[in-house]
Amino acid sequence: MVEIRIGYDGGPRSIAEHGPSGDRIHTDAPVDNGGTGASFSPTDLLATALGTCMATYMGKASEKHGWNLEGTRLVVRKEMVADPLRRIGRLAVDIYLPGEFDDRAMKTLTNAVTSCPVKLSISDRIDVPITFHPR
Repeated sequence: MVEIRIGYDGGPRSIAEHGPSGDRIHTDAPVDNGGTGASFSPTDLLATALGTCMATYMGKASEKHGWNLEGTRLVVRKEMVADPLRRIGRLAVDIYLPGEFDDRAMKTLTNAVTSCPVKLSISDRIDVPITFHPR
């Protein structure tokens, strides 16, 4: 179990502290939702969690198979909807690989990103298209 302690700073701002490390993350609502946009919004953190989870799982797979994924980049584009309540509607993920990989490797990498715990925890109401871009 990991404990995250969250303090409300007033307005649409909060600060979260990671129990084991003491690292802190500040959040703020986006401008279009009454905030200043000065930091990650809570929904930005979900998009960030998805991308970093996918990168982590691809990294674990690459280490197991001896592939070099150094230089891989992921871009997650978060799109909000209001149907009837404001929520994330889409998290489009583009994965830029540092080279070409054969079909077997691509299948393994695809399995890694689609089986990371954050991806598995996201509601089916959120569209999560994933596109790989080998160099």
